[in-house]
Amino acid sequence: MTFGEKLKQLRGKRTQGDVANLLNISRATYSHLENNRIEPSMTVLNSIADLFCVSTDYLLGRSSDPRLTEEQDKTADEMARRFMELVADLPKEEQENAWKQAAMYVNFTKNQK
Repeated sequence: MTFGEKLKQLRGKRTQGDVANLLNISRATYSHLENNRIEPSMTVLNSIADLFCVSTDYLLGRSSDPRLTEEQDKTADEMARRFMELVADLPKEEQENAWKQAAMYVNFTKNQK
């Protein structure tokens, strides 16, 4: 997905003018961004990320998850791969139980802090 396509998706039902106003840029500039005619400045890129609560890495195509940086995305992929290797030989039902147990452990750990 291109930068412009992500921008259109994130904008949702808002008008280009509405989002442009929030970013303190002209509607024409915003339109050029959505149509991949220009690239955003660092200031505008950071403002877009803040407005839509996504990472700049996501906007730039370095991460597939809007909330993660490129480094976090790679770490998540590696952790998921390692977990899958651990449970690969288990029956499907036991694999699902392992995922549930892992989720319960993470939630328990979060609540302990």
